[in-house]
Amino acid sequence: MTSSRRSILAGLAATAVLPLARTATAAEGALSGLPTPPAGSATAVATDQAYWSAVRGLYAVTPDVVNLENGYWGVMPEPVRREFIRQTDMVNQQNSYYARQRFGADFEAVRIKVAEAVGAAPQEIALTRGATEALQLLISGYNRLKPGDSVLYADLDYDSMQYAMNALKARRGVEVVKFNIPEPATRQAVLDAYASALDANPKTRLLLLTHVSHRTGLVMPVAEIVRMAKARGIDCIVDAAHSWGQLDIKVGDLEADFVGFNLHKWIGAPLGIGFLYIKKDRLDSIDRDMGDEDFPESDIRSRVHTGTVNFATVLTVPTAIALHQEIGAAAKQARLRYLRDSWVRRARALKGLEILTPDEPGLYGAITSFRLAGKTSKADNEAIVAQLRDEHQVLTVRRAGVANGQCIRVTPALYTTEADLDRLVEALAIITGSKAG
Repeated sequence: MTSSRRSILAGLAATAVLPLARTATAAEGALSGLPTPPAGSATAVATDQAYWSAVRGLYAVTPDVVNLENGYWGVMPEPVRREFIRQTDMVNQQNSYYARQRFGADFEAVRIKVAEAVGAAPQEIALTRGATEALQLLISGYNRLKPGDSVLYADLDYDSMQYAMNALKARRGVEVVKFNIPEPATRQAVLDAYASALDANPKTRLLLLTHVSHRTGLVMPVAEIVRMAKARGIDCIVDAAHSWGQLDIKVGDLEADFVGFNLHKWIGAPLGIGFLYIKKDRLDSIDRDMGDEDFPESDIRSRVHTGTVNFATVLTVPTAIALHQEIGAAAKQARLRYLRDSWVRRARALKGLEILTPDEPGLYGAITSFRLAGKTSKADNEAIVAQLRDEHQVLTVRRAGVANGQCIRVTPALYTTEADLDRLVEALAIITGSKAG
């Protein structure tokens, strides 16, 4: 080997260490330049205008529309976006040298960081390309079903997860049962609905349970429902795609043995990253993915086989988590609920407008959906979304699948301002022929 060839390889080996090392340094220091987070009551924290103005400064978003469709995925804050670009450049430059020589260790370091942040052991976490992949793996791989058993899910569960549950009929020979969450929802009404559904289907062995509904934003009392199910010998697979980062939670708060999470929604990582959680003593309840042999059956990573991943996306996750922790989960939750309340309180007074998400403490976060009286079809709600977007420059999204009819979802983000929500309320007042409060 020539001396110049040795020099190139030595340089590559040195720079290959940089990605995680620099990310870790940023995570430990002043990542964002934010002032000291506010203290005091949730209201005091949520309404500290100087602090949240500084947080808004971390986001570069289009001025062409008020984006209240932040439930799709999260805008990367600028420190995260810059880190993603840096990592993309590094991976593109080093290519398969980095992938072959360094990525395995870096990938494991990211897995450890995610596990620490969510309150799990690293052996309970496997990274995926999102919550959908995580949950599909958990549902399809769940091996405690036999022909004649039942599986259960609700109308507010995510479409792709419903499809995966439906597929168990052919895959496992089970009966698939769907039931509806009552409107208006209350904590007790939700608990009663699950109890009634479980009582009516005594052969149920698996329950799909969504923590925060992507349709209406309803926050389910997951821990109580999980305990209810366990008392009947039923396992729960929990869809937490929308909850971690929107709500101040750890995985243990859910009390579930199987959970799927996103990192590109409320944690603010780049698109295409999530993870699944399997409680340590429950790994044998989930089959290896396609008989994966890269890892031993005792390793959770054998439950996922995604092929080549987006290296830069994975490497950026520690920066996203660091910023999430710097702002603070409790502060994010308080701010998002405050923003939600600021428009919902006034919208409830508009004639013919029904808010589907309850105000009961603990049953909502940032997301809330509404429906106009008699407007329950796809065409009705697409027209309202178009009117809000084209006439008032407010972006929302139509949601289907709710038993009582389609609706429109509103999702603010940390960069949303009170003025943005004023525009929404004023637009709804015009659409309903009401006077804005």
